Amino acid sequence: MRLDGENIVIITGDDTLGRLPLHNINSIVCFGYKGVSPALMGRCADHGIALCFLSPHGRFLARLTGPVHGNVLLREAQMLLAADPTKPIEPASAFLSAKIYNSRWSLERSLREHRMRIDELSMKAAISQQKDCLLMLKEAKDIGTLMGVEGIAAKAYFSVFNQMILRNQDDFRFENRNRRPPTDRINALLSLTYTLLTNEICAALESVGLDPYIGYLHQKRPGRCSLALDILEELRAPLADRFVLAQINLGAIASDDFEIKENGAVFLNDDARKKYLSAWQKKKQEIITHPFLKEKIPWGLVSYVQSMLIARWLRGDLDAYPPFFWK
Repeated sequence: MRLDGENIVIITGDDTLGRLPLHNINSIVCFGYKGVSPALMGRCADHGIALCFLSPHGRFLARLTGPVHGNVLLREAQMLLAADPTKPIEPASAFLSAKIYNSRWSLERSLREHRMRIDELSMKAAISQQKDCLLMLKEAKDIGTLMGVEGIAAKAYFSVFNQMILRNQDDFRFENRNRRPPTDRINALLSLTYTLLTNEICAALESVGLDPYIGYLHQKRPGRCSLALDILEELRAPLADRFVLAQINLGAIASDDFEIKENGAVFLNDDARKKYLSAWQKKKQEIITHPFLKEKIPWGLVSYVQSMLIARWLRGDLDAYPPFFWK
């Protein structure tokens, strides 16, 4: 890809594959090892266009970061709160409350819509476990306890995840969450979608002046975008997981859309990945009502809104961070 005036030009050899106006672009995700011209990278950095590089199979490689936005006092407040041994419990609990609430609501919705095709007893047991975990969060006094509750909730959620797969169940069977590399088709889709969403959250956090690597639920670790992963927890079930399930249940993704490597790793093939990314872009354009703002926005803006709300809370404009509770 290279820059031509105010356009991005996609070329291979001597052939031009496409041309897109720069002002229409929010982010660029590059799969594989194709080149991007320095001029285009510079323009993306100047205009706040996120540029992320992934391996051919969706593993994160690098992300372009331009000039730092926002106020240094905001980032100082973010770092001071993270350094306090007691204060991160508040935002961490909020992230997990939304994750568990949204997971429960996703299960309830599946049960309501497909009651005749789901084991109602086991599904209701998982839903009940989610409700219990929400109550347990209120009693947690440290991050370790929070993570223990999250583990219980996640185990209950994934124990019935396979029941929400309504099509081609022999080919798309979920037994457990695995990654690096994913060893079945469901985990291949989940890992890819989580990677895409995490990159978008990172870009949103940077756009409001926050450091995506300083989180509260996910502790600091070199190379880990902890705050982006914090927000990801809120959006896993309602956005990423339900998108994966919809692609399978609608027949948009089939078993022959995957490659199985010698080491057992499973990945989408090139043609299927293009189709999947196109569907992901359409999903982000779907309009929802934001539960806190009470305004209609596309799914693709939820990451930015949650980043903005964290920034407002850190600046003292909000009494507490309002997590994303899916309705």
